[in-house]
Amino acid sequence: MRNSFFCIDAHTCGNPVRLVAGGGPLLPHLPMGERREIFVRDHDWVRKALMFEPRGHDIMSGSIIYPPYREDCDFAVLFIEVSGCLPMCGAGTIGTVTAAIEEGLVKPREAGRVAIETPAGRVDVTYEEKGGYVDSVRLHNVASYLHEADVEVDVPEMGRLRVDISYGGNYYAVVEPQENWSGLDGMSASDIVACSQRLRHALADICNPVHPDDARISGVHHAIWCDRPVNDVSDGRCAVFYGEKAIDRSPGGTGTSARMAQLHGKGRLTVGSSYRHESLIGTIFQGRVEAEANIGSYRGILPSIGGWARVIGHNAIFVDDRDPLAHGFQIR
Repeated sequence: MRNSFFCIDAHTCGNPVRLVAGGGPLLPHLPMGERREIFVRDHDWVRKALMFEPRGHDIMSGSIIYPPYREDCDFAVLFIEVSGCLPMCGAGTIGTVTAAIEEGLVKPREAGRVAIETPAGRVDVTYEEKGGYVDSVRLHNVASYLHEADVEVDVPEMGRLRVDISYGGNYYAVVEPQENWSGLDGMSASDIVACSQRLRHALADICNPVHPDDARISGVHHAIWCDRPVNDVSDGRCAVFYGEKAIDRSPGGTGTSARMAQLHGKGRLTVGSSYRHESLIGTIFQGRVEAEANIGSYRGILPSIGGWARVIGHNAIFVDDRDPLAHGFQIR
């Protein structure tokens, strides 16, 4: 049997976003958190086939659009990438909105504004159009917070590190320069991946955060290595790690949200402040702390992230049962 998928490929500040516009599995009309569970249980082969090699690669990210369950949302999004079916993805949201608006997949109720239902909750998005193209996007992310500060962890080949655990739609280990890590300068992409893998493995034994409002969101699966900026218009620079070998080419939407929540939680970023976040390739997200928020017993923030995406092509992808690699592979 051959399954066909029509995809719109884009990138958000350098990070790939593959929007599945046709061929995605039909899911029951339920809240996105429940639909995400059903997809993972019954249809995760779709994610693996479209994200992993030979149809994807180590940093592939994507999404599938569905009708919303919530009446206050324009459409719903399921995020798929090499690391799994995520509750939220900032770069994925910016790329998805750009592709969906430009290609006519959704018609907003109000021009320049959409509300998206994600597994992590409602996300409000504003966008600007120029000449029929989406020029920029700002997403108002889910409430983000500093879950635990100054966690000490022994990392093989690095020594003891002090990290903060912060939530921005996904849980992150936030690492800043310290005695056993001098910063990003001089580190190759493979160095960052290797250090991140060791850090995540070491944290798994001592730290398992669970979202106060949704126990389905748990565990530290991402790391963000933070350093001083290179670009003089930026406030900080980062490398976001996810999956097995992926480094976000953008500054990371949920990563920037988690970074701002961490800085706010430590009294280093106030409500109304901006945080211009630079990626390893020099692209920038314009972060902003919009307001404070309560997440269970935690005090956090409502962050917004501004960025841009560009559509780079249409892609008809076949997944044929005759193909021994129909469902993709990863080299570890």
